[in-house]
Amino acid sequence: MIVTLLGTGTSTGVPMIGCSCNVCQSQDPRDKRLRVSVLIEHGKNNVLIDTSADFRQQMLTKKVSHLEAILYTHQHYDHIAGFDDLRAFQFLRQKAPVCYASAEVAAYVRRTFEYAFGAATQIGGGLPSVPFITIDERPFEVCSFNVTPIPLLHGKLQIFGFRIGNFAYLTDCSEIPEDSFALLAGLEVLILDGLRYKPHPTHLSIPESVVLAERIAPQITYLTHMNHDVLHAKAERELPPHVRLGYDGLSFNLASN
Repeated sequence: MIVTLLGTGTSTGVPMIGCSCNVCQSQDPRDKRLRVSVLIEHGKNNVLIDTSADFRQQMLTKKVSHLEAILYTHQHYDHIAGFDDLRAFQFLRQKAPVCYASAEVAAYVRRTFEYAFGAATQIGGGLPSVPFITIDERPFEVCSFNVTPIPLLHGKLQIFGFRIGNFAYLTDCSEIPEDSFALLAGLEVLILDGLRYKPHPTHLSIPESVVLAERIAPQITYLTHMNHDVLHAKAERELPPHVRLGYDGLSFNLASN
């Protein structure tokens, strides 16, 4: 199983439009952050976590020619905005990817892109046509590997992270409920929200993420969903060795089960 971080930035991306701060002007490619998304390659199957607002660019950069499944963490726009571009796979006469989402997220996607679910007055130009499978807290199987939803809190919003084998992806969270910690034991790699240094009502700050990484104790933790307060080189010098910053294009090999 090959896991690639396609985007590691917050909802505005980095650099942010109109900003001239040191991070937005940085020439370090690790400070160029598309909106968050992860690609999982397992055999001949490609599984995506979230269709970000930069979905098209991410697919082109990674040269993804097919998708078998999409796992949705939650319904915020920077995580679902790329949904319309799924129709590109249909134009290539490929089988549509299967989307896995909670009932609330699936309903939100249907409302946001209602034209793709029967509300369009005409169909010229093509419409995304993908099946949705509703998930809850129970583990499920995707492309022959097991996925365990991890309940998280994103402010007051209840969302999902996902565990696949010894890898877990927990973006956009401000709190990990106590019962979820048992689902995170024995990880090799943890991808964890780490928005900025200052506290935030709906995201973990980097100091909070470090504390949680100590408790969960994976072999390595990579932070994601970072804003333009975080200069990659400086931040890494200040982090413990087992906590690193993720960056767009970071890839690693893992066992799937």
